[in-house]
Amino acid sequence: MSENQLPPNEDEEEEYYEHHRIVADKGQTLMRIDHYLKHHLSGVTRTKLQNAIETESVKVNDKPVKSSYKVKPFDIITVAMPHPPRITEILAENIPLSITYEDPEVLVLNKPAGMVVHPAYGNWNGTVVNALLYHFENLPTGRNGEARPGLIHRIDKDTSGLLVIAKTEYAMAHVARQFFEHTTERTYYAIIWGIPKEDKGTIVGHIGRSARDRKVMAVYTDGSQGKHAVTHYEVLATYKYVSLIKCKLETGRTHQIRAHFQFLGHPLFGDPVYGGDKILRGTTSGSYRAFVDNCLQILPRQALHAKSLGFVHPRTKQWLQFESELPEDFRTVLEKWDKYANQ
Repeated sequence: MSENQLPPNEDEEEEYYEHHRIVADKGQTLMRIDHYLKHHLSGVTRTKLQNAIETESVKVNDKPVKSSYKVKPFDIITVAMPHPPRITEILAENIPLSITYEDPEVLVLNKPAGMVVHPAYGNWNGTVVNALLYHFENLPTGRNGEARPGLIHRIDKDTSGLLVIAKTEYAMAHVARQFFEHTTERTYYAIIWGIPKEDKGTIVGHIGRSARDRKVMAVYTDGSQGKHAVTHYEVLATYKYVSLIKCKLETGRTHQIRAHFQFLGHPLFGDPVYGGDKILRGTTSGSYRAFVDNCLQILPRQALHAKSLGFVHPRTKQWLQFESELPEDFRTVLEKWDKYANQ
């Protein structure tokens, strides 16, 4: 700071968009970059600016700098964020939230599949952030002062499960730091096509945007592109043509689990982006096809659930650990596969 810095989705490295570009005057005296930006960007605290600098969201002459950097005449300073700029404000909406835990500092939500976490192009309404703005006042604005009230990390729209929300600036800074340093604990349950050769394993491979389709993430094992990504997994059960796995994220890149398992030849069941929404194991006709089609109708999304979340409480310094039940669509499809495999 990525899952921060606000981590990207699950998932979380994204394409960044320039939000601010400032050219220092020719008469500019030497001044620390954080002090300089505090004077030039309204409504942004020095702490947020320092966090932005630490996460390399702030660059001077196209190079990241430290907070101690002294701005000089004609320096070109840019501030980039992982979402396009938006002129209109985010509206508060009375949307029910499933709250797993809440205290004065943090809030843990159980997000349903189909709900976008943060407003973006095509999804300005009905998001977790819209709901947070309605239910809670004075939430911290998130990394770099952008409009992400309370949001520390995200998961994909069609991924269900746990999210932690900061209710104070203090909590935002301390919990976000844990995400950045990968000291949180996050596990996901997924249904994948096929049965991995090993019951336990680790997938290592840089993840970056695909050259063919910018909406899809690709794995670059030679490290030539993308960001370092590590996923640990364990097979919990097998059902002839699919498997239930548990994944533990060591890093947090966009679509990390989805891209890593597609790369292994085991796309997530139901995942339309990575080819899991069609029959990849077994026959493609007859009663089996009807069975799979029925499962895909019940679970018309990637079979991925953020099952557990652990982090150190920002005030008490105690470890907090949360678990969430698999959603109904996920459970139903698992039960159907279990019956099919044991008939």
